[in-house]
Amino acid sequence: MNQNDSNRLLPLLREVGETISVLWWAFFDWLAVVSWRNLLIICFAALIFGGMLNMPQPAAMFAFVSIGVKVLAGGKRRADLAADAATTRANVEALERRLMEAQMATLQAQIEPHFLFNTLALIGQLIETDPPQAARIHTHLIQYLRSALPQMRDKGGGTLGRQIELARAYLTIMQARMRDRLTVAIELPESLAETPFPPMMIQTLVENAIKHGLEPKTQGGHIDIRASVREKFLHVEVIDNGVGFNLHAGDGIGLANIRERLKMLFGGTAQLIIEIPAQGGAYTCIRVPIQTPDKKTGAAER
Repeated sequence: MNQNDSNRLLPLLREVGETISVLWWAFFDWLAVVSWRNLLIICFAALIFGGMLNMPQPAAMFAFVSIGVKVLAGGKRRADLAADAATTRANVEALERRLMEAQMATLQAQIEPHFLFNTLALIGQLIETDPPQAARIHTHLIQYLRSALPQMRDKGGGTLGRQIELARAYLTIMQARMRDRLTVAIELPESLAETPFPPMMIQTLVENAIKHGLEPKTQGGHIDIRASVREKFLHVEVIDNGVGFNLHAGDGIGLANIRERLKMLFGGTAQLIIEIPAQGGAYTCIRVPIQTPDKKTGAAER
C-alpha cells in the first residue's frame, strides 16, 4: 500500500470508527432504558428470525450481548441518562424563568406614571400662585414615589394592601390637582391587606379611570376601589362614573400590559374584566386566584 492509498484510507477508517461508536452508544442507551420484558421479547424474536434465515449465531450473539450489557451496565447507564435528563429539564426551567423575569421586567418598565410631568408642572405653577398647595402636592408626590419605585423593581410582587396604598397616594395627588372634581372611596377588608397581589395593576386601572373617564368630564366624578373574595378568587374592582369606556377601541398599552402579565403569572385562571355599567362610567375588575400571604406573586404558579 503506497502513501496515497494510506492517506485516503485513514479518514475512511476514522469515519467508520466514529459511526460504529455512535451506533454502539445509541444501542447502549437503548438497552439502558428498554424494559426487561421488551428486551426478552426482542431477543426471542431475533433467535426465531435468525433460525429462519440460517443465521443462528449472529442472533444468539445479539441476544447474549444485549442481556449481558443490560445486566452489567444498564442500571448505571439508565441512572446517568435520568440524571442528564433531570439536568436538562432544570436548565430549561431556569431559562424559562429567566425569560419570564425578563418579560415581566419589560412589561413593568412600560408602566410610566404619565401624570408625573403634569404634577411637576402643576407644582411649578402653584409655587407662584399658591405655595402652601404646591408644598402639599410636593409632599404627596414624594410619598407616592417612595411607594411606587420599589414596587416597580420588586421581582417578588407585592401585597394588596401596598397596592391599595399606592393607588391612594396617586389619588391624593389627583385630588389636589382636580380639587372638588374628584371624590374617592376605598373598601379594603383588613383580612385581605397582606394577600399577595401583582404590583402596579390597580395603579394602571386607576390612572385609566382618571385619564379617560374623569378628567375629560367637566364636573369630574367619583372612583370606587373595592376588594372582596368570591369562590376562592380575589376580586379587585375599580369603578368610575366618568365619560365611559369604548369596548371597541381596544385595550391600549396599560390594559394590554395587565392582560399579558396576568397570563404569565396565572395562566388562564386570572381575568381582567371590563364592563360598561347601565348608569354609565366604567367598571374594571382584576380577578385572580386567592393566595395565602406565604406565597409571593412573582412567577407563574401552576
